[in-house]
Amino acid sequence: MVGWACPRCQRRFRRVGQSHECSPAISVEEYFSTGPAHERPIFEAVMAHLATVGPVHVEPVSVGIFLKRAQTFAQLRPKDRWVALSFSLPRAVRHERIIRKVVEYHGRYHHVADVRSPDDLDDRSGRG
Repeated sequence: MVGWACPRCQRRFRRVGQSHECSPAISVEEYFSTGPAHERPIFEAVMAHLATVGPVHVEPVSVGIFLKRAQTFAQLRPKDRWVALSFSLPRAVRHERIIRKVVEYHGRYHHVADVRSPDDLDDRSGRG
């Protein structure tokens, strides 16, 4: 991932001086040492899929895991019984796992899917 690294927290961003909550990323192992047990298998399944599309920068922080290429394109946020997988696309997608309202923002559509296990991830296309 190219871009700018904040001199205070060392996290990487697309734009120089990009606004963010300045707190350093932690290691994947450190992140999972305190998280819910259901979270890591979902993370591993997402990463296995992303390995088919090219390199991804993984940035664990206290609130979840940011997945980045040129910029953040997805986030995994732990909940008590599931992981909220959020991502944006240039079109709206409908899928049974996307239970929150799809929001359009600057020509992209923000989606949030509630994932309870790796079995919830599949390769079926959503219909927009």
